Amino acid sequence: MLLYVLIVLVLLGAIAGGVIASRRRSGRGGVEAPERPPEDAPVHEAPSSVLEVPPATAVQAPAPPVAAPLEAPEREAEAPGPPRPLRERLGRARSSFGQALVRVFKRETLTDADWEDVEAVLLQADVGVAAATRIVDDLRARSRDVAPEQLLDVLRQELVQIIGDADRSLRSADGLTIWLVTGVNGTGKTTTIGKLALREHRNGRRVILAAADTFRAAADTQLERWAERAGAEVVKQAPGADPAAVAFDGVKAANARGADLLIIDTAGRLHTKKNLMEELSKIRRVIEREAGPPAEVLLVLDATTGQNGIAQARAFTEAAEVTGIVLTKLDGTAKGGIVIAVQQELGIPVKLVGVGEGPEDLEPFDPAAFVDALVG
Repeated sequence: MLLYVLIVLVLLGAIAGGVIASRRRSGRGGVEAPERPPEDAPVHEAPSSVLEVPPATAVQAPAPPVAAPLEAPEREAEAPGPPRPLRERLGRARSSFGQALVRVFKRETLTDADWEDVEAVLLQADVGVAAATRIVDDLRARSRDVAPEQLLDVLRQELVQIIGDADRSLRSADGLTIWLVTGVNGTGKTTTIGKLALREHRNGRRVILAAADTFRAAADTQLERWAERAGAEVVKQAPGADPAAVAFDGVKAANARGADLLIIDTAGRLHTKKNLMEELSKIRRVIEREAGPPAEVLLVLDATTGQNGIAQARAFTEAAEVTGIVLTKLDGTAKGGIVIAVQQELGIPVKLVGVGEGPEDLEPFDPAAFVDALVG
């Protein structure tokens, strides 16, 4: 009996243990849930017998063509218009010179005070004392035979006679032609050289420019820009080099390259500085030794400087034997009389005049056209 009871107790304990274990595995008595792997555990996918096909690449439909912006039709280069008459370009000079004299000569009779007014107008126009005295004396003598209103024509004749009929063309030499260009600072010397180079290149000449202005910063750069524009070549050395050495190199290069024209730019210098004027003389001596005298020594004068231009011309002539004047800025505030003064006192012909900023605004000097524009 006791054995039977023990067997029953063992069976009940086994059954109870199995139920408890089952409940622990199923949580709340349901089907046992698979154990979740930790979040950072690697996931092993079951092998599949189906070949994986990569997703098809999406084919985009071609975008509709974008209309190109309409281009403006290319405009044809406008041909430059006819040059403005010299009379228009010298409007300021004419108003302070010719028109002032017209008002005097319209009077029925001319008194001593009127003649003093005429002389004052001439002096204010930078004609200079010598030329003004000559003109007034001649006009007073002619006024006995002609009416006052005719004196303007007499004045035209007198001015043309003073300016003279000298040969104003730029001279050339057999073989290589050399033009030496000089002047004080700010007269437009390098710009004048660029315009000359452009004009001569258009005339079919091979031009070389020698940058002997080794003192002014960027002077050679300015000359190079003009050379590119004019189809010319440039010979230069380092800043501060001996200007005469640059002139020497320019002559050698021009001969070696078969150039027709060598234009030598020099540093702007005050005519009162003896050492600078001696440097200019040295440049000329080097040119003469290597190639003979330059065909032209051109002095560039600012027409607005007035009577100071006479002192400049005299000093430069002594140092380098100036052969011709290039008068710049004649269309500005210049009074015009400096042309008469230079010719009267120094006898150096004005060969070119600058009447604007453009390359075409460097013109040969025509005495009759100039006087008509000044007085008319």
